[in-house]
Amino acid sequence: MAVLRIVANVAATAPAEVQAFYIDLFGLEVLMDFGWIVTLGSEASATTQMSLMSEGGSGAPVPDLSIEVDDVDMVHDRAKQLGCEIIYDLTDEPWGVRRFFVADPTGKILNVLSHSS
Repeated sequence: MAVLRIVANVAATAPAEVQAFYIDLFGLEVLMDFGWIVTLGSEASATTQMSLMSEGGSGAPVPDLSIEVDDVDMVHDRAKQLGCEIIYDLTDEPWGVRRFFVADPTGKILNVLSHSS
């Protein structure tokens, strides 16, 4: 058995309205849109996906997120320029990551990080 993909799910009353936050901040693209679910991803990696959902499908509940980026300082600067709510400022952690927390429009807290070099 091999895990082929893990997809993060974010509960959103109106997924189409939330997608702009992730497109503007992280440069993601719309991969799929069925209305109740909008799946965003990156051409850079087929395994980089996130689904913005109003439900888990078939009435199931939706299961907050860590997003690893190649340049956390650039994303932090972009988040500030976009007026995003920074919950935890940019910090070098003792376990080898540089990260900050930002709230998305649904109130989910995102741990945006890069591994220290």
